[in-house]
Amino acid sequence: MPALAVPAFALSWWLAGYLIGRDPGRPALRWASAALAAYAIGLVAWTVAPGERTAQILICLPALALAGSIVALLPLSPSERRPIDMGALVLGVLFQIMVVALPGAGKLVGLTPLAGALVLLWRQYDQVVPRLLPLALTVMAALYAAGLAVLLIPVDTGGPAVPLAAIGLDLLVVGYLVAVAHAVAGGERLRPDLRRSLAAALLAVLLVGLPAVLTMYAVPGDTLVTTLQFVPVAVVSLAAGLAGRLGRLLDRVALGGDNRLRQDRAVLYVNADALLRRRERRRLGEIGEPEFLRLTRRALADFNDLSRLARSPLTDLPAVAHRIAGRGDDQPRARARELRAVLREEVSALRPAGPFDTGDDWRYYNTLQFCGVLGLNPYSRRQRLDGLSREARMAVDWFRRYVPRDTMRQWHREAAMVVAERLWEALSSDRSRHALTNPS
Repeated sequence: MPALAVPAFALSWWLAGYLIGRDPGRPALRWASAALAAYAIGLVAWTVAPGERTAQILICLPALALAGSIVALLPLSPSERRPIDMGALVLGVLFQIMVVALPGAGKLVGLTPLAGALVLLWRQYDQVVPRLLPLALTVMAALYAAGLAVLLIPVDTGGPAVPLAAIGLDLLVVGYLVAVAHAVAGGERLRPDLRRSLAAALLAVLLVGLPAVLTMYAVPGDTLVTTLQFVPVAVVSLAAGLAGRLGRLLDRVALGGDNRLRQDRAVLYVNADALLRRRERRRLGEIGEPEFLRLTRRALADFNDLSRLARSPLTDLPAVAHRIAGRGDDQPRARARELRAVLREEVSALRPAGPFDTGDDWRYYNTLQFCGVLGLNPYSRRQRLDGLSREARMAVDWFRRYVPRDTMRQWHREAAMVVAERLWEALSSDRSRHALTNPS
């Protein structure tokens, strides 16, 4: 068992850290990370006390977390997402209670939310990217369910080691698929960054995992010794998955008194991260209009996050290239700043003539300008109005009084589509001019 448990634990713990470290703000990555972490902890519990109630509960938890991850991947409008998210949360709590209460094979009821999430995903099949994601997730979910059934149904299958390892492999593949979906949605590359992190994880398994396995075999049956062997494995695996974020945290602690040096190093971290995750340079026209529109919506949603903007393919827009030309600073973070300036100009172009107003013709500008560009949250009780312009204060008050949150989000999506279409037209015009001047 230790020979399988330690590598499976290390890789699951590493991928959980990698997913949450890749982008903590994305619910799909957080849920997938929780599924892997629950499996890793359950694996420790099963190694220490095979088949015990706590171990069975922990091994069932990934099903509920995976359901949450799949729901987060659904391509829904704001009005559709809120009731589905609330329903998924309530059902998740109810089924968690059932998993804890029911004995043995009865815990398989925890697979129900996962099945329901897959049904919802298939209903949105034509809007899901990548297109094969529903099929791949369904296959992995079925294999996970089969492995769970082998563990919980009282039949002689030769021991729990093989089904536990199979479940771990299934969850690793699901974690990878969720990372792929996140990368595709953001127009990012995944493999260079993932390979680099995986290399560190494998090195950690060899340097720390191997001595842990040998110690378990040398002291068999000792619960405390066995449990303690997983602690250093967890630490180094998590460090491999969160290497970049741990480096930033260390800078904050060690260089807290030197703000300029810390800021300069933060810029280097952003550039290094973006270089690993940005797509290869290519003309944006090759992407196609639907993906271009989706990437523009994502960029507007990430307007105030330079780290995310630095990884966007839109940093290769001709308008960005013209702004950056001749400056000698063609780094991802510099391009992200210029992309933000381009987006700000497009938002400003939506402003109707005349003094500030809240009529229908102002709703797109107001939503993008105040809730996007300025980053205001009118619905937050902590939103401070000190230092804001008169227009901003009036806009916040208007949103609070007359615009429901879901309506604002829907307006944001519609306004982002208007900006995306304008940028696409500009890109198409630039491409046409380029073709005329370079007919070969």
